[in-house]
Amino acid sequence: MVCALGAAVCFGTATVLQAVAARAVGTDGGGEAALLLRALRQWRYLAGLALDGLGFLFQIAALRSLPIYAVSAALASSLAVTAVVAARLLRVRLSGTEWGAVGVVCAGLAMLGLASGPEGNQDGSDTLRYVMLAVAVGMLLLAFAGGRLSGTSRALVLGLGAGFGFGVVEVSVRLVDSLAPLDLLTNPAAYALLIGGGAAFMLLTSALQRGSVTTATAGLVIGETIGPAAVGVVWLGDRTKEGLAWLAVLGFLVAVVGALALARFGEAPAVAEEA
Repeated sequence: MVCALGAAVCFGTATVLQAVAARAVGTDGGGEAALLLRALRQWRYLAGLALDGLGFLFQIAALRSLPIYAVSAALASSLAVTAVVAARLLRVRLSGTEWGAVGVVCAGLAMLGLASGPEGNQDGSDTLRYVMLAVAVGMLLLAFAGGRLSGTSRALVLGLGAGFGFGVVEVSVRLVDSLAPLDLLTNPAAYALLIGGGAAFMLLTSALQRGSVTTATAGLVIGETIGPAAVGVVWLGDRTKEGLAWLAVLGFLVAVVGALALARFGEAPAVAEEA
């Protein structure tokens, strides 16, 4: 759980930096890939990517010893980290309700920590690996088509797409059972991991730059928690400690609901910048 929380700290801090960078590049057109390239010229975005890389290493370590549902909820708690970082570094004010939501997230994670058993012992089928690859490709296509979407549902679609992309990464880490070069080249999950992660970054950058970031962040939390957790329980054998399944379910729901209550903090850097 320490590694999962370390990943949440890295991802939450990176969100603040990336949101500032994404807002700074403007809307000069050129599609989602061009938007990402412009963002990459911002030092804050690069610093955020460095933190994302460190967080990913923590995430891999966590997924090797914890069930996916525990890691997913811990990653969703990165919004609590974002809120605290925005309050400390960018002087964004948190209301009493929002500080309460931070406490709710922490309580949910504590319940999960008490109830979580070891990771599942099932390797996953080849069918599941190809399904993850198909979902990853679908999210990549959505990322390239994101600039053509419009309307109030755009932010939610992009946020959900980013969440599904990150969810593919979470599941694919568990489906990569060998790091030998030949095994990696023949494992669909390895390609799903790379494609899903790249698509998620593109979608998240677009969501942070345009539309309601609060809505997009809520979609991100839902997409990266519920689906991967279900896959872990149903297909990979993730379980809880004996007799504590109820506590794990309650902790998962509490952590996710608390994170959703903090979804507006995808917009916190923009508020600070205007001030």
